[in-house]
Amino acid sequence: MVLLSFVISSAMGSMAGIIIAPLTMTAYDVGVMLGLKGFCAAIIGGMSTGMSVVVGGLLLGVLESLGAGMISSGYKDAIAFIILLLILFIRPQGLFGKAETERV
Repeated sequence: MVLLSFVISSAMGSMAGIIIAPLTMTAYDVGVMLGLKGFCAAIIGGMSTGMSVVVGGLLLGVLESLGAGMISSGYKDAIAFIILLLILFIRPQGLFGKAETERV
């Protein structure tokens, strides 16, 4: 099962690389920003289900594009992190996450 999960994850990673390579300029540090934005999308969605992460990613992409069009495209990466901070201040569990209490 470990080998099968490794094969599936490496196949998905290689397909993602093939799909994203023509869209972005290739450099050694391109994956860092894509990974950080994926993390932001997962946190915004709430990480409770896969669909909530997808909705968080779509919401992040739409808001980031709107912000880049209305404000400035130079702030496109900063807008994603500002949205993440706003969501974490308002709802720390994410948009679709369930609120949990700590048991002591």
